[in-house]
Amino acid sequence: MRILATGGAGYVGSAVVRELLARGHDAFAYDNLSKGYRQSIPADRLIEGDLADRDLLVHTLLTHRIEAVMHFAAFIAVGESVEKPDIYYRNNIANSLTLLEAMMEVGVKKMLFSSTAAVYAPIAHGALTEDSPKYPASPYAVSKYTIERMIGDFSVAYGLGYTILRYFNACGAGADGKYGEAHEPETHLIPLVLQVPLGQREFIGVFGNDYDTTDGTCIRDYVHVDDLADAHIKAIDAVTDSAGSIYNIGTGTGNSVLEVIRVAGEVVGQNIPMKFMDRRQGDAARLVAGSERLRRELGWTPKYENLHEIIATAWQWHKTHPHGYEDKQSVPLEA
Repeated sequence: MRILATGGAGYVGSAVVRELLARGHDAFAYDNLSKGYRQSIPADRLIEGDLADRDLLVHTLLTHRIEAVMHFAAFIAVGESVEKPDIYYRNNIANSLTLLEAMMEVGVKKMLFSSTAAVYAPIAHGALTEDSPKYPASPYAVSKYTIERMIGDFSVAYGLGYTILRYFNACGAGADGKYGEAHEPETHLIPLVLQVPLGQREFIGVFGNDYDTTDGTCIRDYVHVDDLADAHIKAIDAVTDSAGSIYNIGTGTGNSVLEVIRVAGEVVGQNIPMKFMDRRQGDAARLVAGSERLRRELGWTPKYENLHEIIATAWQWHKTHPHGYEDKQSVPLEA
């Protein structure tokens, strides 16, 4: 299949593009490199472009005879979205509309969208299913849920076939140690924790210790990026015209912030200092995936279900690429 991945030079997008190529698909990454890295994918597979540029999108879709689009391009930081909602609504929502319009103009009727578990209302116990109540609590989550609704509406009106994948916490790095997680600024817990043993910060900040959880810190479902890539390929292969599906991607196991810090310490072989800080607005206490539908309908099974193994792959990447794909300055000491 000829596939265009918007945001395809980013963390998850590039992992998917590399796996698509490995499995024989004709895949390209469309990325403005504001968040992604050209080193993360083969040079001949990168198309530099912005989602706001409808003419370039149309030209790209036609020139490469694209049959399906995987849409990863988005700003993803919950805290930043609270401070700057305007850029999230413009970049995530408005640019997604431009993409959908371009696809309809040239007749591309298959789409996979990278969404988030942040669309759900938090629950105190158990796992979230695709039918669980929705309550996007941050502008980031609102933007993702709005795009989901837009895709559904385009399906009804124009016959778009789609799959929506709601991520829980993407993490880890490739087994070969060549590719991994690099954000600027970094906002994900595991790489932030690993910056402490790398000497890039003195401690890891923990945002809140008074949540209604076993140890008072937030609980998340950590799913390895290679398992995400596998789910994406199974999902795009299953997309059919004029039909839509929604799946959670997660292991079904929740780990608290304190558990992540403890296990990371075991992986690196040293204690990781931490400090408790005020809660962040928009953070849910517990987000754990019920992924039975994905397992049942698409035959997906994660290879990485052990947090120690996941963090070990991340540590292999970060200790050999302490500044990610590029040589960057050390980050501030507070998480």
